[in-house]
Amino acid sequence: MAANRIEDFVPIHPPSVGMYTCGMTVYYLTHIGNLRTYTNSDILRRTLEYLGYEVKQVMNVTDVGHMTSDEDEGEDKLEVGARREGRTPWEIARFYEEYFFRDIARINILRPTVVCRATEHIADMIALIQRLEERGFTYRTTVGVIFDTRRFPDYAKFARLDLAGQQAGARVEVDPERKTPWDFALWVTNQPKHIMQWDSPWGRGFPGWHIECSAMSMKYLGEEFDIHTGGIDHVKVHHTNEIAQSEAASGKKFARYWFHSHFMNIDGQKMSKSLNNLYTLDDLVQRGIHPLALRWFFLGSSYRKQVNFTWDAVAGAQTTLVRLLEKIAELPVALGGGILDAVTGFEDALGDDLNTAKALAIMLEVAGLKNDSAAAAATLATMDRILGLNLERARATLDEINALRNKSAGDEQKATELMLRRQELRRQKKYAEADALRDQVLALGFVIEDTAQGPRLKPK
Repeated sequence: MAANRIEDFVPIHPPSVGMYTCGMTVYYLTHIGNLRTYTNSDILRRTLEYLGYEVKQVMNVTDVGHMTSDEDEGEDKLEVGARREGRTPWEIARFYEEYFFRDIARINILRPTVVCRATEHIADMIALIQRLEERGFTYRTTVGVIFDTRRFPDYAKFARLDLAGQQAGARVEVDPERKTPWDFALWVTNQPKHIMQWDSPWGRGFPGWHIECSAMSMKYLGEEFDIHTGGIDHVKVHHTNEIAQSEAASGKKFARYWFHSHFMNIDGQKMSKSLNNLYTLDDLVQRGIHPLALRWFFLGSSYRKQVNFTWDAVAGAQTTLVRLLEKIAELPVALGGGILDAVTGFEDALGDDLNTAKALAIMLEVAGLKNDSAAAAATLATMDRILGLNLERARATLDEINALRNKSAGDEQKATELMLRRQELRRQKKYAEADALRDQVLALGFVIEDTAQGPRLKPK
């Protein structure tokens, strides 16, 4: 929540709930940090639906206008991706959009009610910018149409920004005509080589990233809606800018509740391409980890807290999940069983700021009950409506996990043999042949780390 506190949820038009989820910028692979954020939003949606609300979840696809900085610096990420892979931005967008929705399905995240691409809502963005222009919230620079944050007195309130203490920095260097360094672009007209452009009242150009979410959320959910979800990294810039432009245009409160997922580190470090720790779901599967084990790992910590991913931790999550699935596979079919009182504690846990860790513990307790297995099966099926672990196919998931483990063990053994052969080739100064073996190891999902004590095998 923006206020960083727990609040009672009261929807605007019960039992309907409008939820907007900041979607992917589809220029690169979806990584597991992204998946944690979307899993948390999925649990929120499932919990609300379990409680009887009718949730309309809208998710955008950013396929234009998101610069390499979350502010206005750099190039459009889609154009960077297109140049990297020798394809058009349109081809890049569709490829990585499909990749994203494939991955969220594998980790059992419900598909949003509405998926909206930025490039298919340009007219809505232009109309919203025109409203802002008519109300005196914009001005022009050589970059394009800029939002005047001085006209919105509450600009700093949401993220508790210390505007007086901020320096102009790179943003003013990019556009020295801006009246304040935190004013942001609504429509960009000074990049004639940009491939993705549209006609507008201000000249040919493309939308800024922030206006896209405002225009699409308001189109499908109205000018005021219930819940906005996303990553905590978007609070200071993207979500702050969304609030400013939306409320400036409508004169109404934008979103009543904000649901932000915290960061995920890898082995205690920030995820980064340069550190080679930007793992995808495919990387985990290659290492013998089932997608639902990653979901279990996510559910073991609060969405509000920073979590640290390690291979040992996710392997431990899979071990616990296997133990649960083995117990469930022995239970009778859930049909006809009564619901145990434990479901009350489960509901209370999720009703208390989505305490998924406590909910998992209660689920494990129920799975271990022997005196009323039919009721245990029915209760677990009820709990799984929220946790989304696909418990009804427990045996199939166990078979999949065993197959992944066997393949991973075989790949690791093969990679170890290749590493030792490479070491011998290096002793013989046959470096070209040694490099070829290193590439084979990489293809198996591992990297060779050369140390003073000798080579070591690490997950890619």
